[in-house]
Amino acid sequence: MGKDNTLILGIETSCDETAAAVVENGKDVLANLLYSQEKIHGRFGGVVPELACRQHVSVISEVVYGVLSRAKVNLQDLSAVAVTQGPGLMGALLVGVSYAKALAYRNHLPLIGVNHLEGHIAAVHLEKADVVLPAVALVVSGGHTNLYYVPARGPLRLLGRTIDDAAGEAFDKGAKLLGLPFPGGPAIDRASGTGDPRAVDFPRPYLKQANLDMSFSGLKTALRYYLERTGVPKDNGAGISDVAASYQQAIIDVLIGKIILGANRYRVQSVFVTGGVAANSALRRQLADHSAKHNLRLIIPEPALCTDNGAMIAAAGFFRMKDRSGSLLTVSPEASLPMGDHGFTGNGSLREGRR
Repeated sequence: MGKDNTLILGIETSCDETAAAVVENGKDVLANLLYSQEKIHGRFGGVVPELACRQHVSVISEVVYGVLSRAKVNLQDLSAVAVTQGPGLMGALLVGVSYAKALAYRNHLPLIGVNHLEGHIAAVHLEKADVVLPAVALVVSGGHTNLYYVPARGPLRLLGRTIDDAAGEAFDKGAKLLGLPFPGGPAIDRASGTGDPRAVDFPRPYLKQANLDMSFSGLKTALRYYLERTGVPKDNGAGISDVAASYQQAIIDVLIGKIILGANRYRVQSVFVTGGVAANSALRRQLADHSAKHNLRLIIPEPALCTDNGAMIAAAGFFRMKDRSGSLLTVSPEASLPMGDHGFTGNGSLREGRR
C-alpha cells in the first residue's frame, strides 16, 4: 500500500447481515467479512427485526476487528469509516451507525453515511472492469427493485421501480408457497435446475407497459392459484422443479425486459445489475445472452458482492469522499433514506462512452 492510497472501512447492517470490509481506492478489496443470520431467521420464514438487531449488537465488533486483521491494517491506517445510513430496518441501521460513529470519533476519522442502494451500484467498481458511462443500473433485492440512469457526471436518476413487491420478495413468497426453505431466491434457483421454465405459463406483469415500472405481486397470486388448482404436491420433486423454473423465468423475463427497454430508450452502452437477486444463476446467464445480442456491456458483481456486504459500502464511501469529508454529527440512521442528489460517478476510474 502506497502512502497516497485511500483505505475505507465499510460497515453494513441494513437488514440481517453483519458485514465489514476494507477497500483500497474504491476498487481493491483487501478483506471482506460477513456474519449471516440465515439460520436464525430461516425457521421463521423471514427476517425478524428484533432478532436481527440483537445479533448485530452481539457480533459487530468481532466482524469489524476481524476484517481489519485480515486486511493487515490498523485503525490509524484508515482514511475514513463508511457505514450504511439507510434504507433498511431501523434497529439494524442504528447498531451499525452507532458503532461506526464511536469508532470514527475515537480514532479521529471522517464518518461517511452511505445509501444502501448507492452501495449496491458502487459494487460494479469492485469487479475492476472498465466502467463506461452513461449506464442503466438495476438494483434488485428482497427489499428493492429499482432501475436507475447513471450519468457520466451528476446524480443517479430513478427510471422505474416495482409498484408492489420487490423481485426478491416475490422469490421468498413463492418459495414459501412451494414449501421451499428461506431465503427463497437461492432455494428456487436450486429447485429450478432440472425444471422446464416453460412448463407453466405464468403472467409477466407490466412487461408490455411502455414505462419502466415493474410489478410482482400478481405473479405471486398466480402461483398460489395454480397450486390450489392443480394440487401439485410439495414432495413431488419433478413437479416442483417445473413450477419453480417457470415462476423464476417469469421474474427474469420482466427484469431483463425492463433493463433492455431502459438501455435502448436512454441509448446507453452499459448495463449494471446488482443486489441479492443478481446472484441468481439463470438471471446471470440470460443477462449475458441478451446484453450480447443488444451490444451492451454488462457488469454484474460476483455473487458475494451482489448480496449485502461491507465492500460495496466502502466503495461508495470512497466516491463520496471526493466531494465531502464526512461528519460525525449529521450521520443518522434513516429507514426510508432517499437516494438524494449525490452520484458516485465523479472519479478517474470511470470514462464516458460515446452515445
